[in-house]
Amino acid sequence: MGEVVLLFTRTRTLHSLAVRLFTGSPWSHVEFIDGRNVIGALPGGVAVDLLRNRLAEVSAYQIVRVPCAEPRRVLTACYSQLGKPYDFLGILGLVTRRRRWQKASSWFCSELVSWCFAAVGQPLFREDQVWRVTPQHLWMLQFPEPARESAATRSLALALLSTDNRTSELNP
Repeated sequence: MGEVVLLFTRTRTLHSLAVRLFTGSPWSHVEFIDGRNVIGALPGGVAVDLLRNRLAEVSAYQIVRVPCAEPRRVLTACYSQLGKPYDFLGILGLVTRRRRWQKASSWFCSELVSWCFAAVGQPLFREDQVWRVTPQHLWMLQFPEPARESAATRSLALALLSTDNRTSELNP
């Protein structure tokens, strides 16, 4: 069995703080790691960036490896969404409880990650029980326990890709 690698992050921005407070999560964002790149939904839309760039922007991160029968298919589903807009209405729907996450015309980070697994027949959630997916929902899923990294730095972050799940508190 293969694996898909997720990057959970937070920043010191008001947006990040609001997401974390509203969802009760230590993380405000989640996206896929594909080699030295990340792909996910940010306010600019679904895009690819260098992992190094993303890690330079965050105050803390967690790398989580998700066992997956067909990891390339999951990532291909994500790449198929490149250029789609950010789902600002979906974010509002988290508050109003009136927007289902399955609409595939725009995305916010966690709904895109969840959709990619479901699109290839490997759903992470029971679709009949989910009306939204937040970074906290993905964080709560039971994957192999991440190893704690007490003094990780940005320069070590790329090396983490070839090791077990790790955490870094950057610029504490």
